[in-house]
Formats: sequence, C-alpha cells, structure tokens
Amino acid sequence: MDTRTTGAKRNRLLFLAGALAVAGFLGGTVQAHKNEHTKEQLKAYNEVFMAKVRLGDKLFHGDAEAQKKLGVKLSNTGMACAMCHPFTSDTHPAEFPKFQEQIGEFATLREMINWCIEKPNQGERIEPNSEAMKALEAYIYWSNKGSPLAAGTH
Repeated sequence: MDTRTTGAKRNRLLFLAGALAVAGFLGGTVQAHKNEHTKEQLKAYNEVFMAKVRLGDKLFHGDAEAQKKLGVKLSNTGMACAMCHPFTSDTHPAEFPKFQEQIGEFATLREMINWCIEKPNQGERIEPNSEAMKALEAYIYWSNKGSPLAAGTH
C-alpha cells in the first residue's frame, strides 16, 4: 500500500474522530439554535413569511400594482409566470441548483426566475436580493412545501 494513501486514510479517520469528539462535547448533537423558538416567535416568523408569500403570489400572477409598488416590470408581453406554470409546482424549486438546459449552464432558482422574466416574458431582470425576488421565491417554495429536496435533478 502506498504511504500517501495510508496517510490520507489516517487523516480522514483523525478528522472523523475529532468531529465525533466535538459532537460529544456539545451534547451529542449539533443544532443551529441552542434555545427552541417560542410559539410567539414562530408565529411572528410565519407572519413575515406569509406576507412575502402573498406578495409573491401577486407577482407570480402578474399583478400590475404589486410590480409598480416594487419598481419591477416582469413582463412586456402580457404574460405572467402562472401562464406557463399554472400550479407553481411546474417550477420544481427543490431541484435547484442544477444544470439548466434553457440557460445552458449550472443555475440557481433565482437565475431561472430572471431567465423566465427576460426571455419568454421580455421583462426586466430583477435584482437577486430584491424584495420582488424574495417574494417570488417565498411563493414558489411555499407552493412546493413538502416536496422532497432533489438538487441537481430534472
């Protein structure tokens, strides 16, 4: 056996042992939040999320007032996202990021949203971190709630 292979295996085992020791030191599991959220916090978070979902629903269905309020023009053809994706589930957000044929490269959901806005709808690209993008993403993810994650698939 090559000594480099043996050394690499040893290093992986040492790393794994260290990770397990740290996990044991932290109580056996690693959590993002040490304290559970209160019911009041969860209610407040859900209210903020659902406000974005409602705004995204308006944008997805071509609401002119919502677009004007956010300073975006999602279509110059009279098309809305819902005209090609009537059930929203047609967007398959759980598959992103992935290689996207229409774009011809590896893409995120945000990049695909902008592609649809710019190409078929002939609208104006929206900023990836804008309120409009966050609202569209929130609506798309909410509409697909419960779908298994399958990043990189088609």
